[in-house]
Amino acid sequence: ELMVRKILFELFIIFLSLCFLTPFSLHASDLKTGLSKGQLIYVPAYSHIYSGDRERPFLLTVTLSIRNIDPKRQIKVTLVDYYETEGKLLKKYIDQPVILKPLASLRYVVPEKDKSGGSGANFIVKWESDLLVNPPIVESIMIGTQTQQGISFTSRGQEIITTE
Repeated sequence: ELMVRKILFELFIIFLSLCFLTPFSLHASDLKTGLSKGQLIYVPAYSHIYSGDRERPFLLTVTLSIRNIDPKRQIKVTLVDYYETEGKLLKKYIDQPVILKPLASLRYVVPEKDKSGGSGANFIVKWESDLLVNPPIVESIMIGTQTQQGISFTSRGQEIITTE
């Protein structure tokens, strides 16, 4: 009887193992591929940050970088808008769609002296493709120098999921 219990216990353990492993092996097609036909992307940007106890503005140059990482297919960038901290549109960077070839990049620059965006500035970027492609990398790069101090950092874009 002890031997039967041991065998039943081992079979039970095997059964549980299969229950937990099976969804991953049998339903691999259900996993998200990561490919897309388009996205609306929010990209944090900072035209300045604050430093010191008096919260002095440290002005920064902002570069928005859009990189098509798909090695075979182009994408179409249809919107690049720059907003200030309160959400007011400051600038539309493109009037018509821009084709971004495979492995090509675009950049848009907000000069250091332009502090209108504030510490909560952001870009909204929209892109599309007729075919499924690897989504582009969209990020902002901030850099600035004052006297002998320099600062630089990046912010990665985040897809906005809409219900439309």
